[in-house]
Amino acid sequence: MATTNDLKNGTVLNLEGQLWQVQEFLHVKPGKGPAFVRTKIKNVLSGKIVDKTFNAGIKIETATVDRRDMQYLYHDGSDYVFMDQKDYDQVSLSPELVGDAANYMLENQVVQIAFHEGTALYVELPATVELTITETEPGLQGDRSTGGTKPATLETGAEIQVPLFLEPNTKVKVDTRTGDYLGRVKE
Repeated sequence: MATTNDLKNGTVLNLEGQLWQVQEFLHVKPGKGPAFVRTKIKNVLSGKIVDKTFNAGIKIETATVDRRDMQYLYHDGSDYVFMDQKDYDQVSLSPELVGDAANYMLENQVVQIAFHEGTALYVELPATVELTITETEPGLQGDRSTGGTKPATLETGAEIQVPLFLEPNTKVKVDTRTGDYLGRVKE
C-alpha cells in the first residue's frame, strides 16, 4: 500500500484486480476544496489509457513489479525469445506482449522486461536506439511538398520519416516512444 503522495511515473497500481501503470500525474491544490491527484494510467495488459482522479493522501494498492535486464535473442516464428542476463533463463513472449517494441529491437540488444508474480507484463526499451537505414528513395533538392522529409525503412523493418538528405546505410538515432528521427549518428 502507498498513498497518492508516493505516486511516480512508472508506478504500477492494483486497481479492482487489474494492473495499471502511471504514465503522468499532477498534484492539484485548488483554491477551494480538498487537494487531489490527477493521473493518466495505462492498463498493463490491454494498453488502454484512462484518466483517473484520486483524493490527496488516500491509500492505494501498488503491485510489485520486477524489472529485469534481458537480452533479445531471436524471433522464433511467432514468439520473441529473451535471455535473462543474470541466470541465463530464456523467456518466450508473444507479439502482443512485445507490441511496438519489436519495431526497434535488434538481436542481442538488452531491454527491460517487467514481471509481476512470474508473469511478463511488457517490454521496455531505452528511450533512444541507433539503427541503420536499409532503404530510402533519393531526396530531390528543392522538393519541399512533404515538409522536407521522406519515408525510410530501418534494419528492423520499421518505417520512419527522415530528412531528404539521408541515404541508405546511414546510422540514425530514433525515439522508441514516438518513432521520431532524432539525428544522424557519427561513426
